[in-house]
Amino acid sequence: MTTLRPARLRPGWLAAGFGAVLVALVAGVALGPVTLPPGSVAAELLNLIPGVDLPSGLNEREIAIITELRLPRVVLGLLVGAMLSLAGGCYQGVFRNPLADPYLLGVAAGAGLGATMAIAFRAGPFLPLAAFAGAGIAVVVTYLLGVAGGRDRSSATLILAGVAVSSFLAAIQTYLLQRNVDTIREVYSWLLGRLATNGWHEVTLLLPYAVVTTIVVLALRRELDVLSVGDTEAASLGLHPQRSRMILLAAASLGTAAAVAVSGLIGFVGIIVPHVVRLLAGGSYRSILPLSLLFGAAFLALADLAARTLIAPGELPIGVVTAFFGAPFFILVLRTTRRVSV
Repeated sequence: MTTLRPARLRPGWLAAGFGAVLVALVAGVALGPVTLPPGSVAAELLNLIPGVDLPSGLNEREIAIITELRLPRVVLGLLVGAMLSLAGGCYQGVFRNPLADPYLLGVAAGAGLGATMAIAFRAGPFLPLAAFAGAGIAVVVTYLLGVAGGRDRSSATLILAGVAVSSFLAAIQTYLLQRNVDTIREVYSWLLGRLATNGWHEVTLLLPYAVVTTIVVLALRRELDVLSVGDTEAASLGLHPQRSRMILLAAASLGTAAAVAVSGLIGFVGIIVPHVVRLLAGGSYRSILPLSLLFGAAFLALADLAARTLIAPGELPIGVVTAFFGAPFFILVLRTTRRVSV
């Protein structure tokens, strides 16, 4: 019997991932319209740990800036980036497609339609719930269409179903925008992505879903290595390919929908980070997924830092920043994929 022994996660890369998160956390909190000393910020962050009391040299106003304004936004960015990157790596493994990303199954279109309806019907306080519901419904419909062909369905069928559902929902969204022209500016502001926070509210909304997604996907990451050899070989090794695939898709879609609900649509994170990790740390999902979680969190927190400082006192939509890096990277991945397949 053939045995698969993918490369283990190297401690050095894991330490680098945690280091990147810490750097992004301190930089995101320290830099802004009011620049704070990074050392003092680090001390103040450590003071949040029970039993730690380090002198930071910051006054009450500066501490309030850290704990009430910047820290919730940076933590939200870390969570959203972690979910989008983890889901991107998961989708790429499930579909065995390097161009797969978290919005593949209609998540973006469903969330966009839900948000548009909430804004158009003046139900702004319910926007995150509407976006989450729209994303969840879109994934369910995509799955039902994808399995309609019977047990011989393929990953390509599910992808095509996602494209069809996305196009249909985007058409409904366009119709609503034309009927409610006064809401276009607000809708597009949400569609371009944002990490604006109201204290810790958005973080507490996202955190439970992020924990569930992380536990499930990381627990099954070894099964992605088995799925990569094909369903027949995976079944011969004792794995149930369809069941594993559906559990992973459900978990990744849950995390994506929750992230989109609180941040809007932030593209390319799920493509950029897993590919960079794959190039640096190897092709085993035992390494790709946990490292994507960490480096994705750091990447989006730093992208948000760039979004709010590049044109200060103005602010760029974070989706513009990620697209600036992501679009050229997507083209590079596409060219590489085509060259390999020829």
